[in-house]
Amino acid sequence: MDQENYSEKLSREELLQSDIIRLGSAVTHSEKGSIHCLTIIGQIEGHILLPPNNKTTKYEHVMPMMASIEESDDIDALLILLNTVGGDIEAGLGIAELISGMKKPTASLVLGGGHSIGVPLAVSAKKSFIAPSAAMTIHPVRLNGVIIGVPQTFTYFEKIQERIVSFVTENSGVDREKFVRMMMKTGELTTDVGSVIYGEEAVQCGLIDALGGLSDALDYLHTEIEKRRDKK
Repeated sequence: MDQENYSEKLSREELLQSDIIRLGSAVTHSEKGSIHCLTIIGQIEGHILLPPNNKTTKYEHVMPMMASIEESDDIDALLILLNTVGGDIEAGLGIAELISGMKKPTASLVLGGGHSIGVPLAVSAKKSFIAPSAAMTIHPVRLNGVIIGVPQTFTYFEKIQERIVSFVTENSGVDREKFVRMMMKTGELTTDVGSVIYGEEAVQCGLIDALGGLSDALDYLHTEIEKRRDKK
């Protein structure tokens, strides 16, 4: 290998390592296509900066990245790896809306957990997968901290919750009434309202498309990339 090619390869590897460290993302290249892998982990950070010891996914990093992936001629598809406890509702829903609006093939894979606002993120891709051991917590909208104790506040909560319910039911196969029942279920969560469902159950109720792992998600994306190439 000559010095120029070696330097170019080294530069690409350094850039890849930098992206993984800073943004939790990487681009894989093969004969089957180029796939951008984005990890959504820890807590979704919104307008308020979380403590430095928290694992976070920052929406100001992810949002422009979605636009860049959609417009890039060098990237064929997007893979989202999810292991999140939830977080800021509007930031999470904003990211989910961006993913659902992409034309390129997208696949999500829930690993460990896709809780709270992680549910809309999981169903935002064109095809969603969940590991058999993964869990998803579905619960009503709630807010920590001081709120103004007036009826308008609770009306606002209802409107936010309706946005989440509408998005999830429009982007998955789960029945609206069933999803609301799971959200409002009592007796399952300690000092809280809602449900925890696991891999196979999430597929059976229609929330997630398929049970599977990394190879299943990649196989789907490779198939979709090939279909797009054939059309061209």
